[in-house]
Amino acid sequence: MKAIITGALILLLLPLKAQVMTTPNDAVIQLFVNTDHRNWEQVEALFDDEVLLDYSSMSGSPAATLTPNQITTAWKGILPGFESTHHQIGNILSETSGNKAHVFCYGTATHFLTDDNGNIWTVVGSYDFDLRKTSEGAWKVSSMTFNFKYQDGNTALPEKAINKLK
Repeated sequence: MKAIITGALILLLLPLKAQVMTTPNDAVIQLFVNTDHRNWEQVEALFDDEVLLDYSSMSGSPAATLTPNQITTAWKGILPGFESTHHQIGNILSETSGNKAHVFCYGTATHFLTDDNGNIWTVVGSYDFDLRKTSEGAWKVSSMTFNFKYQDGNTALPEKAINKLK
């Protein structure tokens, strides 16, 4: 029994970047987990060389084609300003055809930052991802679209998080 537990712990402690994402769902799940853990190198490794990033339904800004570094640089400008973030996804639906895949999922992002006007800002919506399978067998996100439904809580927290990093 001790050997089984030890073996399981070793597998859990392997660096995420050493793991090849064998399914499109794995890549999407790891994208959110690594984002919440601020593992920016692993986040970048999950993206294709260029990514169509579309948060227009929430921000009003048009979609843009960005490099993985440009995406994480933008995310580093706000997410570390929160004391904690938690991305929860579910209702994952995926379709794969050869070396291409599409993943849809619901998503809730909860952001925590101590504030007299409320500590929580929550954003709810869904995501559409397009992924490409590399010759090494890893799935890379080539397109990420957030479909905004609603937000709740202290909507002043994002600005506070950004200002905290300045």
